Amino acid sequence: MPDHSSLEGEIAVVTGGARGIGKAVAELFVAEGASVVLCDLHPALGTEVEQQLGNRAKFATADVSVEADVASVVATCVETYGPPSILVSNAGINANFDATTMTTDDWDHFMGVDLKAAWLFAKYVLPHMRDAGRGAIVNVASMHALVTLEGFFPYAAAKSGLIGLTRSLALDYGPHGIRVNAVAPGFIRTRLVQDSINRNPDPAAAERNMVSGIALRRIGEAAEVAAAIRFLASDDASYITGTTLHIDGGVTARRAG
Repeated sequence: MPDHSSLEGEIAVVTGGARGIGKAVAELFVAEGASVVLCDLHPALGTEVEQQLGNRAKFATADVSVEADVASVVATCVETYGPPSILVSNAGINANFDATTMTTDDWDHFMGVDLKAAWLFAKYVLPHMRDAGRGAIVNVASMHALVTLEGFFPYAAAKSGLIGLTRSLALDYGPHGIRVNAVAPGFIRTRLVQDSINRNPDPAAAERNMVSGIALRRIGEAAEVAAAIRFLASDDASYITGTTLHIDGGVTARRAG
């Protein structure tokens, strides 16, 4: 029987890897024997992660919405460790707009990071995976792709698009031995979630209200999402593709209303 207990020998590209879920993924992957190229817009944070993880981690500064930057990150991966066998598209931003006042520039910038970037990275890693006859892509979506709240336009639209992109790529590249899945995190202790809590006049009350709607009655940790991503990226999930795994503590199990 093959040993599925680690990611030994895998080569991964992780976007948005300087903090939060992306950093947790890079840490776990390196701990399990993978080599990781992580990219982000924040060189100081990214370099710190690179130094923390040692010679099996390489940081590259990149705007994930710019094709030349994406191509450069993948080229860095090939030159440093070899062709990527895993892609984790995690980079994302949140934004709240009124659909009637949002500008096309706002839309293009937001969708460039939250949706276009996942396609661009797939565009550049898929040829390497196709040549190898194997590979795994995990896209980090959100519970807002499935259920949402007032005031989350266009975040919910972008994350819903990411789920559709996941299904399409799974169908198109499954015959080449490439699996494509997504995760849909709920409330995770990241900068974005903490910022949303802190914006309230009473952050402690806001967090209590948030937790009250979670079946497990707590906010999740980035490491818990990373563990699920590791599973989907590994051979342990060898017959799973085109699916979305909810990592939300039971939020989406609750009835509507």
